[in-house]
Amino acid sequence: MHQDEDDNNPASESYDDTERRRLKAADDGAEPWHEWGPYLSERAWGTVREDYSADGDAWDYFPFEHARSRAYRWSEDGLAGLCNLNQDWCFALAFWNERDPILKERAFGLTNAEGNHGEDVKDYWWYEDATPTASWLRWRYHYPQAEFPYTQLREQNAARGKGDPEYELIDTGIFAGDRYFVITADYAKAAPEAYALRITVENVGPEAARLHVLPHLWFRDMWSWGRAPDIEDTVDTDALLIRGEPGRLTATHPHTGAVSLSDASGQTPPALLCDNETNAKLLFGAQNRTQYPKDGIGDHVVHGASTVNPSATGTKGALHYVLELAPGERREIDLWLTGSDNAASNNAASGNTASGAQAADHARVLADRERDADTFYAACTPPGLSADDARIMRQAYSGLIWSKQFYHYDVHRWLHGDPAQPLPPDHRAHDRNAGWQHFWARDVLLMPDPWEYPWFAAWDLAFHCAALAEIDPGSAKRQLLTFLSQRYQHPNGQVPAYEWNFDDVNPPVLAWAALRVHRAAGGDREFLKACFHKLLLNFTFWVNRKDQGEDNIFEGGFLGLDNIGVFDRSKPPVDGVLEQSDGTGWMAFYCLCMLELSLELATAEPVYEDMACKFAEHYAYIAVAINDCGLWDEQDGFYYDRLRRDGADPVVIRVRSMVGAIPLLAAVAVDADTLKRLPGFTAHLEEFTSRRPEYARAMTRPHAAGGMVFSVADDVQAARILNRLRDPAEFLSAHGLRSLSRYHLEHPFSVDLGGYTASVDYEPGESRSGLFGGNSNWRGPVWMPLNYLVFEAVCRVGPALAVSAHPVDGVPPVDRAGFAEELRQRLIGLFRLGPDGRRPVLGVSGGGAQDDGATLESAILQSDPRWRDRPWFFEYFHGDSGKGLGAAHQTGWTALIASLIRNPTLGFPLR
Repeated sequence: MHQDEDDNNPASESYDDTERRRLKAADDGAEPWHEWGPYLSERAWGTVREDYSADGDAWDYFPFEHARSRAYRWSEDGLAGLCNLNQDWCFALAFWNERDPILKERAFGLTNAEGNHGEDVKDYWWYEDATPTASWLRWRYHYPQAEFPYTQLREQNAARGKGDPEYELIDTGIFAGDRYFVITADYAKAAPEAYALRITVENVGPEAARLHVLPHLWFRDMWSWGRAPDIEDTVDTDALLIRGEPGRLTATHPHTGAVSLSDASGQTPPALLCDNETNAKLLFGAQNRTQYPKDGIGDHVVHGASTVNPSATGTKGALHYVLELAPGERREIDLWLTGSDNAASNNAASGNTASGAQAADHARVLADRERDADTFYAACTPPGLSADDARIMRQAYSGLIWSKQFYHYDVHRWLHGDPAQPLPPDHRAHDRNAGWQHFWARDVLLMPDPWEYPWFAAWDLAFHCAALAEIDPGSAKRQLLTFLSQRYQHPNGQVPAYEWNFDDVNPPVLAWAALRVHRAAGGDREFLKACFHKLLLNFTFWVNRKDQGEDNIFEGGFLGLDNIGVFDRSKPPVDGVLEQSDGTGWMAFYCLCMLELSLELATAEPVYEDMACKFAEHYAYIAVAINDCGLWDEQDGFYYDRLRRDGADPVVIRVRSMVGAIPLLAAVAVDADTLKRLPGFTAHLEEFTSRRPEYARAMTRPHAAGGMVFSVADDVQAARILNRLRDPAEFLSAHGLRSLSRYHLEHPFSVDLGGYTASVDYEPGESRSGLFGGNSNWRGPVWMPLNYLVFEAVCRVGPALAVSAHPVDGVPPVDRAGFAEELRQRLIGLFRLGPDGRRPVLGVSGGGAQDDGATLESAILQSDPRWRDRPWFFEYFHGDSGKGLGAAHQTGWTALIASLIRNPTLGFPLR
């Protein structure tokens, strides 16, 4: 994507799609194009993995202030970072504007307790472009020229309450007068293990300014913990060494051989070296293991301290460039990052060719890879797509690729500590994740957000894989198979929810993801079978553990909708069981996904036909239970949760939220050809419904073109739910479906539970309640995953339903095709540049019903093309204005917007 260029198809038709050939070579094991990539996280401090405290306060145990001086145990972080699959070595950028008290080595943000709406990153960067093999990457950052206001950001947010907006970096006025640097990093692979790097710095301010640029190369610390580190062979620490000379760093590692970082344009910046080890003297008053600890380069550059090794050796190094920039001036730094097995690139990088030829080769690699990226995305772009939509789609996919992160966590080691470190407290072995001592990960995984959520989450990963499979099905398959492996999945069948608490349960959407990935890959039966067998274990876990009454009505906790209820749904305030419409709906959805998997496999292997019978029958039990046991409300035409207590009447929680729409997702159409190919399955359905006629209504809805439709909500129920969803006074906002009906703005729901009063009202933006901690809030905002699943459900089943054959007085008919397209356009419209020259995702200013609490930030973001034309892909969106909220780089599940842009009906022939 050529910088500041709007052309969405600049590639020549005659240019070969070499990126697709790279993907095939990588999938076939012929060439390791995935070995190097943007796998370095934006944040490793404040994570559960690094928390060895007695109280489990991860944010406090390893705060931001320690990150520059303290070695990480499990992973590394940095800006615009690269590393190999095992993260033996790391590369990232650091900057200094001669005013900040520390190097800008990592993004700054507030911890959960510091932010008035939870954790919150304060720097501004974009994942602008990427190809699936990371052969081309572009990253952009806006760095202020004034001192970064760390203290001011903390104090102002601490002084604000839940009803106030977050105080952002722009709100400090630090970008006034355009006094900042625009920094762009372009990375292009000359070979699987060789990058041509270009860092472009532009002074957009009105005055001359100086910027220090420090490209870093260092080793992940595997040697400080007293164990054979991380892989089977022991690392000889004497063989771990980075040597520096003007314009060059050469790293020798026993796992990877030599890796070098060198100037490609004839410049000879000084090489600064220290060791990637903790400054124990500074932090803890203890003796240092090295004279030149981790913060040595920063202290030397910022304070002139003699904290870098004069012999120019160590385990952490940087090349130190100082750029003098006139107003509007743009300068480039060209580098090679190469491995020992890339002779051609090493030859150029080592200076064995003339400097002119070396520079030309470097420029050629960058130009070729950018052109490859243009060609790749041109092939993904539907004909007639606008340039703006094409840009949004490409940036969404690119952010997803940048969200691949190295993830290392061995729970047994973590619980019991390391030999060279202090022993953890005794109770630690019984605390967080204690029941997961089999869990061992050292993988590159798709993360929800590389700063705010630099760890996997089970259902996030499902959406990530669904989107990634459209451009890189091989990687999507590997992600799911890794997550369902014995290293992750519990022996009891549960899959880990997320790092903060593996024992929680996320909505069971992995079977849906497996189907999506299978189809995107053109069909891979071996992959599908591998997933099916592990998902069968997980399904059994749900049935055994989350159906307390053994009546096919399920619990589960918050199930992703944590702040949408009147109380914490994982911990009701009174004794009793919360029977959940979403929990039960999700299990019906899970059943039908497993049914689809079984049918797909049974067409070639009849042994799976019996499993199809099992899941069809189990689905019927759940469908009848949810409709007949008190969760469907006939008067309101909606599903509600119900609190069941011994000796008391059940309490219906009449909150109109997406909880009540989840059962709508449990719907699948089986065509007549499939029924003909599987006579045993068809015969079982006939026998079952004859023997148990009470289940017939769940299984005998006719397909408009022959066949059968399975759906929890029948035609009338679905129409009643959809009529609520498409009502602007309830769920349908200008930017998608709200997670809570706007009805509750003027009609809050409240319930008295034996002296305990619980209530909920409509909150379109950030949560005003601290009940659930952090920025957790689904009380109104638009949330991409559920919007996407609703859209898909309408597309998937709509064409199969003969709705007109079932008219009911008082239930308006639903134009499913029209509703689906309207919903799709509203979701895409979050990111589009509107007729008013604004993008809703970047916020509005002013009062009235659309006021989202925006301050100075939205005004700058919407008025300056350098900001306005680069939207972020947020965690969720204001229910009235569409402003992005929560994690700013949640390109993982919000990358689903690319699928909506590219696939108007997701492959289903919606009429």
